[in-house]
Amino acid sequence: MSAPSFQFSRRQLLLAAGAATAAGLLKAGPAWANAGPQSYSPSWSSVDQHPPAAEWFQDAKFGIYYHWGVFSVPAFANEWYPRNMYNNGSNENNHHKSVYGDPSAWPYHNFINGARDKAGNWVQFAPKLKSAGGNFDPNEWAQLFADAGARFAGPVAEHHDGYSMWNSRVNEWNSVATGPRLDLLRLHADAIRAKGLKLLVAMHHTYNFTGFYQWAPAQSATSLKKLYGQLSFADEQQLWYDKLKEVIDGYQPDVIWQDFNLSRLDESRRLAFLAYYYNQAVAWNRDVVATYKDGFNTRGEVFDYERGGPAALQNPYWLTDDSISSSSWCYTVGIGYYSLNAMLHSLIDRVSKNGNMLLNIAPMADGTIPSGQRSILLGIGDYLKRFGESIYSTRAWATFGEGPTQMGGGSFTTPRAGTNTDIRFTRSKDNTVLYATVLGWPGSTLHITTLGANRINLSNLASVQLLGSSAGQYTTLPNRTQDGSGLHISMPSSNAPFSAPAYVVKLTFNGQIPSLGSGGTPTGYVRIANASTGLVLDGGGNVASGSNLKQWNWDGSTNLQWQLVDLGGGWYRIVNRTNGMVADSWGDTANGANARQAAWNGGNNQQWRLNDLGNGRYQIVNRGTGTALDGMGYTTAGSAVGMWTPNNNANNQWTVIAV
Repeated sequence: MSAPSFQFSRRQLLLAAGAATAAGLLKAGPAWANAGPQSYSPSWSSVDQHPPAAEWFQDAKFGIYYHWGVFSVPAFANEWYPRNMYNNGSNENNHHKSVYGDPSAWPYHNFINGARDKAGNWVQFAPKLKSAGGNFDPNEWAQLFADAGARFAGPVAEHHDGYSMWNSRVNEWNSVATGPRLDLLRLHADAIRAKGLKLLVAMHHTYNFTGFYQWAPAQSATSLKKLYGQLSFADEQQLWYDKLKEVIDGYQPDVIWQDFNLSRLDESRRLAFLAYYYNQAVAWNRDVVATYKDGFNTRGEVFDYERGGPAALQNPYWLTDDSISSSSWCYTVGIGYYSLNAMLHSLIDRVSKNGNMLLNIAPMADGTIPSGQRSILLGIGDYLKRFGESIYSTRAWATFGEGPTQMGGGSFTTPRAGTNTDIRFTRSKDNTVLYATVLGWPGSTLHITTLGANRINLSNLASVQLLGSSAGQYTTLPNRTQDGSGLHISMPSSNAPFSAPAYVVKLTFNGQIPSLGSGGTPTGYVRIANASTGLVLDGGGNVASGSNLKQWNWDGSTNLQWQLVDLGGGWYRIVNRTNGMVADSWGDTANGANARQAAWNGGNNQQWRLNDLGNGRYQIVNRGTGTALDGMGYTTAGSAVGMWTPNNNANNQWTVIAV
């Protein structure tokens, strides 16, 4: 059934609500949540007007989701078991033959319908509620998520395997018609919202028909073709959209998270989904978030790094999904976990770099959440309960932090615990409080090199406090000095006065936090040299607007000289001395896109932030695209300068030296 062709405007709905309220028929509700359009059409020009990262999402910082489903039953290798069990000679294939039988005779859908393994045991994804004598209690799960400090949570509602965890009309392979005979998404949604959390629904179903079942045999029955992603491409795309529409209409998720391969879909399908979701959100009077790894853009949606994040502060707002385990996203026998400090310090690092963390856990097939996972979640929750004011509802500052431990640098970067010389910054939304979180007790004196006298004027610093062992407790730190090497704060003792995975110092200002200089970055002309090759940024002389920026050997010419003009808020325009044009990303978000130059027009594509990496190196990140200037590894004079997602490669780093 197609959606109605008419669309009420926000103004019409507000007038109707106002009239009903006046008549005593409707309680007063919240104001309209966002400043986006009143309706959306399936075009990029329309959906790009959607505010990508809702304020509640930027305030939330931490979410939890979980890979739990049919693939949890074998509890072997990882959640890609359904794919690899058909790959002859793989570990999963050999395991499957040993425990269940040859996949040709014991196919994946036996885990759904139920069958006996070679030992005679009944095998099926059929968790039972505790109220029915089982081990699954969605309310206990939701309480755990709340105790962990999550502000949003939800399930993988469909993974690559094609099994829907809701009461689907378009997919008979679902948790109501088979297996548990429960609407698992409904149970999760109601329990999560009852705890005051926002609902996230994760959908991985694009890869179901774009490669997951590569080795599975061709099916003859239409129903099995649907499960194994073997319908026609047109039918598969329609099914992709119909599943999303069911989730939107039936469960009204606050976040729809999608996995990779969206770019393989017809553009019209992607746009139809976005427009439908955003229009429904207008009708619900709610701010929603759509995330992506490919196929969308940061103008209306939030980019997600899998198991990672940028090496430095990045705009626009972003997300990472990470897992509590390095070995698997779903439960497996013998699964191992990262340490509490590695996960918590990664959260603190990601928040300091203008991002959120979505942490995956791996429940057992029967609905049990293993104690090792519970311990990590409760450890995170204990920290956030005590020190949450430095995390929740904060914003990234002018720089993310300092210290020796490199975290992030792209996708698939391992979570790492920091040290007592690693510091991460956040600030209050009104920009009057700066939080410095130290990833270990610093000893008798905390040295913050970022706050040196050559970088920041602290004359309006009103107070310095150590957040105490319980929320709302503070210890005043009155003894501090500032010099060219940093701000030096006397701590209560050389040993930590209480135990915590990290310690927070709160700097409160009379008025706004002062602007941070970039380590004495010259106000005159500079040469900007690539840290990998030593070649410098070249404007190329009197060239046409839109010309590519190049790299050249330093020879002192004015083509190679630039001025950093402070625009406020940590942003600069980078002006060439010869032609007066400025560096410009041209709005191209693709990795490898050419950096260009054009006349100054004030747009975000011409504004740049210098992320201080220490050791005199910077990432030069564009405000419009979030990508950074990159030497691309080119060593030949005259090579183009590219744009790339900020990472820890030297190609992505530059020195800025006064001429």
